[in-house]
Amino acid sequence: MLNSPIKLVVGLGNPGREYEYTRHNAGFWFVDALARELGASFQKESKFHGEVAKSPGVWLLKPTTFMNRSGQAVGALAKFYQITPAEILVAHDEMDLPAGGVKMKIGGAAGSNGIKDIVNHLGTKDFWRLRLGIGHPRELSGKFGGAMDRPEVVDYVLHRPGAEDQRSIDEVIKRSLECWPAMAKGDMEAAMLRLHTKPKEVNKTPKAD
Repeated sequence: MLNSPIKLVVGLGNPGREYEYTRHNAGFWFVDALARELGASFQKESKFHGEVAKSPGVWLLKPTTFMNRSGQAVGALAKFYQITPAEILVAHDEMDLPAGGVKMKIGGAAGSNGIKDIVNHLGTKDFWRLRLGIGHPRELSGKFGGAMDRPEVVDYVLHRPGAEDQRSIDEVIKRSLECWPAMAKGDMEAAMLRLHTKPKEVNKTPKAD
């Protein structure tokens, strides 16, 4: 399973210009950046319920359903092209990681309705997830204990990140792209090692003469 090359990369988000720059669309941001890197262009494909791009060896997909119906698109394309779950990478926003945090794992669906719907359509949790940190509303509100109200959480993910958080998310998307060659070859262990190793901070303190 760890050695399967990735043949389908899915970015999760909500369609429409009003959602384009919101935190919930971080998965779209990643797959758009990967498409630019690969020189691929998206085209709407109604039979796959999404926008699809093709590069040698890999399909890119942005569902045009809303987030909680993402599985409809993923299931349709994977079935048509006989792509196994272990060959799928789904990029999505993650509130449980700080803005600029990132984790890649296989399996699990906690907290994400989009991921849960993909599990329902594929019949398994055994696909790869690229979890792009967007931070949590507790960090802005100063509430560090207890559960958040759902309207507060929804409001948070459906708004743009601040400038500092946006820079952090953009940087981690760039780091994730650097891991793509390993993912494309199926060397997921190398990709995870590189992705999960934090870049060394540059010491900007001037040295004494």
